[in-house]
Amino acid sequence: MTDFRALLTETYRAALAATDAGLLVRAHLPAAPPALIVSVGKASLPMLGAALSAYPGAPFLAVAPDGPEVGAAVQAAADRQQGEILYAGHPVPDQRSVRAAERFLEQVGTLAPGDELLVLISGGSSALLCAPWGLTLEQKQALTRELLGSGASIQELNTVRKHVSRIKGGRLAQVAQARQARVTALLLSDVIGDDPSVIASGPTVPDPTTFADALKVLERYGVQHSAARAHLKRGARGELNETPKAFHELRQQVIGSNRLLLDAAAQSLEARGIPAVILGDTFGGEARELAAMHAALVRSVRGFGTPVRAPVALLSGGEATVTVRGSGVGGRNHEFALALLLELGERGLWALSVGSDGVDGSAAAAGAFLTPDSWQRARHLGLDLQTALHNNDSGTLFAALGDALITGPTGQNLNDLRILLIGPD
Repeated sequence: MTDFRALLTETYRAALAATDAGLLVRAHLPAAPPALIVSVGKASLPMLGAALSAYPGAPFLAVAPDGPEVGAAVQAAADRQQGEILYAGHPVPDQRSVRAAERFLEQVGTLAPGDELLVLISGGSSALLCAPWGLTLEQKQALTRELLGSGASIQELNTVRKHVSRIKGGRLAQVAQARQARVTALLLSDVIGDDPSVIASGPTVPDPTTFADALKVLERYGVQHSAARAHLKRGARGELNETPKAFHELRQQVIGSNRLLLDAAAQSLEARGIPAVILGDTFGGEARELAAMHAALVRSVRGFGTPVRAPVALLSGGEATVTVRGSGVGGRNHEFALALLLELGERGLWALSVGSDGVDGSAAAAGAFLTPDSWQRARHLGLDLQTALHNNDSGTLFAALGDALITGPTGQNLNDLRILLIGPD
């Protein structure tokens, strides 16, 4: 008999292995050694390790969230005082994030004309690098928390972030350009559509958004943050310099994406004899609405054999949002799984909704499993599914069921992976 929990876990791990951040970086490094390497994000340390394997003596500066392991090569280079490894807050910036951003700006500001700057960027960088502009750190923290809980998309959140920062929205590259340095940026995408100007709030990318766009985001979600509104209104009136809209001597490339993760997961499943269909890598919106759509597909496959016939694995990616109204523990993947369980009721299935970074919101897990008997087990334990969803407490519920997948930080961040295994009737 197939151990489907193990199968789902192995598929997730196989997808991560195939999209290892170091492997992706090594395939795209420029030939010439850089004068400086700066690396930031949830995958900053493995990305840096790959670069140092190619350029053993290059100076570097890396910023990572708490948790990921430091590889031997990176630690050895740091011990030689070849560079610095800093840690900072995520998903809300902290004082360490401010120090990290200042160090980035200082180091890039020492480049000489003709120097090559190699920038390695992965998801999470928006919080890890924080150079407040027009706001105090405390005000920016409050703004970030409010936007994170509002249901705003990452594109909308980063539009605001770019206009209250001295490093985002192309301003890091602007410092390098002022020194007449060349910039090469390699990016791992954790955003739907893989837009470089959105990834990490685009510190090295010309920014198409404006102060007026950022104000519209606050209006759209009813964010009443007086300091942010005052600053953005000054910018919209032309009293502050807009983010840069064009650069020269800039090479950038998205080297990893959610689509690669989905392809690797599908290949792993099919190698085990399970047909796999990738629904897409651009699924966003509220986790509950996304779950309802997936439930409709499951019912369609079971009832009519459309769009595909069972047995089959349906895979989807992207990144959902959660409008936080309760005080519970969880994240977008846990909330998706709970909403899907409520949609399907007693006729469940094996499924996994998980973040490629190993972290899901405020939960201690990367995501959650569903099993064909999740509904019955929850009832047996006296767990109220609807109350848990209402209170955004999906993390607590799946921990009680023993269905949370705990991995710790993975050193990768290519958005989310959802796998639904639909068996024959």
